[in-house]
Amino acid sequence: MELALQHPDYGYYRKRDPLGRTGDFITAPEVSQLFGEMIGVWCAEAWRSMGRPDPFALVELGPGRGTMMADILRATVNVKGFHAAKKLVFLDSNETLRKRQVEVLGAHNPVHIDDISQAPAMPTLILANEFFDSLPVRQFEKTHRGWTERMAATENGSFVSALRPLNEAEALLVPEEMREASIGTVFEFSPAAQNLMREIARVLKANGGGMLLIDYGYTAPSGAPTVQAASEHASTDIFDRPGEVDLTAHVDFSALAEAARGQGLQVSAVVGQGEFLENCGIGLRADSLKTHATEQQAADIDSALHRLTDGSQMGSLFKVMEIRA
Repeated sequence: MELALQHPDYGYYRKRDPLGRTGDFITAPEVSQLFGEMIGVWCAEAWRSMGRPDPFALVELGPGRGTMMADILRATVNVKGFHAAKKLVFLDSNETLRKRQVEVLGAHNPVHIDDISQAPAMPTLILANEFFDSLPVRQFEKTHRGWTERMAATENGSFVSALRPLNEAEALLVPEEMREASIGTVFEFSPAAQNLMREIARVLKANGGGMLLIDYGYTAPSGAPTVQAASEHASTDIFDRPGEVDLTAHVDFSALAEAARGQGLQVSAVVGQGEFLENCGIGLRADSLKTHATEQQAADIDSALHRLTDGSQMGSLFKVMEIRA
């Protein structure tokens, strides 16, 4: 998964723009400006609760085309002192998207970093929307031989799934409550995601601040694998054209919360994206936008609101967690 997504020459995320109708997937900021504006509301309130530090780092992990940040900055333009105090920092490995971010937000002098440890030493707000789902996972599967690890092997020139037995130390990584699970149960976890969260926690603990994490995921493992591949807005096999399709896995919010708490940070309850956006006032903002909208524009706003907040769309599967130093 790491190679397919981040290989310097052939990695999916290194060169292309995968977003939008002509790409492979659409993220919430591309659905409607409403999403980014509500994140802007959160940023303004978080900054105020920190005591309005000047300067402060506004860090986004995987900012895509810069769409969400542009909406955030438009929504906060009248928050006194916010724009003057913020230092914009982007963590992104995609050369194509880095250039696009500068085109969209060059007036705000964004700085690009390759690792969260490179973030400036000042109070920090970190945003991660659909970022952790792209980090590689391991999958342990219960078989009649005991617990094994799902691996990639080759057969007749193609990638196929293979299983290898776990050693004693690896077997202890399976949560105790799952060890006697039925055959076919899969325990999926992401050391990369947990390590990154620990690094983020250390940055926040050293500098003060908070983080907003939004992604699709779960708070308790289901025992089913979640790694999936997407190409041109359709599902495909995870071994299909490595480096040319998107690979993601559902995010284990409980594991990330535990990693943050382990570094002494405060972690909120995990809520659905719909509930979070409604608490930020997305309904009122939608009504405001419709005041001067055409009939078609108003219908588009209602459609976007439904997609972002309804439980049958992104409202429940996508979850939100806040972390504070």
